[in-house]
Amino acid sequence: MIYLASESERRRALLAQIDLPFRVVAAAIDESVGVAETPLAYVQRMARAKACAGSEEMRRQGLAPAPVLGADTIVVCADGIVRKPEDQAAAARALRRLSGREHIVYTAICLLGRTVAEAVSRTDVTFKALSEREIEAYCATGEPLGKAGGYAIQGRAALFVTRLAGSYTGVVGLPLYECGQLLAAEGIL
Repeated sequence: MIYLASESERRRALLAQIDLPFRVVAAAIDESVGVAETPLAYVQRMARAKACAGSEEMRRQGLAPAPVLGADTIVVCADGIVRKPEDQAAAARALRRLSGREHIVYTAICLLGRTVAEAVSRTDVTFKALSEREIEAYCATGEPLGKAGGYAIQGRAALFVTRLAGSYTGVVGLPLYECGQLLAAEGIL
């Protein structure tokens, strides 16, 4: 068994897909980007911070010790992070920014067990050129809210992807290959 330092439904579903028993121990952290911090350094720091916060939460609740998995996903377009939109207007801006372009999805993971083990998945994703009608219709579903880059590839946004090079599950939010490697090294899988 492990603890998952995330409340993401997508991450829970991916862990369930590989039949890994887990319990959620998420805790809020400051997700501000540091001054001059690169997107890659940021996503790695966030995964570590989430794992550490989850470990503290495990101790705070008096739970039996077990490895803690933290993860973070970001979308990067033209060297800038495309933030998680909190409303439809922000989602529409994010989708316009990605329309007809390639972007990078980084998902970093950190497993706190006997050691600290980390990995990063990079996936290059290309969107078709989106019409305003498509953007408005997608935003109206509510699906882009709170999602890295303003879309969910496992949902209706799959219709926008013309090319994907890398990890599909990394874009969803938890790269299972990399996760499996860390878990196997810890003796869990």
